[in-house]
Amino acid sequence: MKKLLLPLALMVTVATAGEQFAMSDADRAMYKEMLENNPADIFVEEGGELFEELGDEKALAKFLGVSEKELPKYIAGFPRYIKKLGNVVGIDQVLQAMQVEQGKEKYKLKSGKMFSMLAYVKSLANDEQFTIDTKADEHIKASYDLGKKTFETARGGRGLSCLSCHSADIVGQVLRTQPLPDLGKAGAGATWPAYRMTKSSLRTLQRRFQGCMKNALLKVIPIGSKEMVGLEVYISTLAQEAKQPIAIPGLKR
Repeated sequence: MKKLLLPLALMVTVATAGEQFAMSDADRAMYKEMLENNPADIFVEEGGELFEELGDEKALAKFLGVSEKELPKYIAGFPRYIKKLGNVVGIDQVLQAMQVEQGKEKYKLKSGKMFSMLAYVKSLANDEQFTIDTKADEHIKASYDLGKKTFETARGGRGLSCLSCHSADIVGQVLRTQPLPDLGKAGAGATWPAYRMTKSSLRTLQRRFQGCMKNALLKVIPIGSKEMVGLEVYISTLAQEAKQPIAIPGLKR
């Protein structure tokens, strides 16, 4: 793999930020308090109420062709290839398909209502390990490969990629007051949707990807696109390899 070189401006920022605290004392105190009372719990509860309009866990299991007992482990396998949809999709896209099938309003993938409903449904798999099998079929393999390529490919005027901030030799450095994490050990794929303190709102993993792209001055990839779903597949497998259990909702700075 060709090693990507960070642009000088980013290298300077990272290098000179090493002695800084990633959080102020006030932020640390707030974070500790929110760990016990995550504001996102309200959004998850709202998501549960929205989900009831589609039926219940039994209705979701029926749509997916699995038993209700199998549902938590099956959810832990998303994103996955769903034959009736003809694509590798996220849970949010399944929920959209259920809404269409029932003749209901289809929430936009980037809407707050969808974020909340996604958080609720994904929380049904809490404490489960991801069960994504990237060799299960040609579709999921292609999605994983596309996600890995999207993660590693430099683009935009600054020549940055996701790998620029999350390669093994960069992890642990501090950029813009935040330590750059190992996405697998941090369980990134397993802890979104999450409440973002800096945004005071619930965000999804793909929405977070968009935020990173915007900050890096990259063209923002649409939520639900093959590239975005592939990225979620790839990041989720990193959490799977690190044996990080699903824990929704997360809490992020």
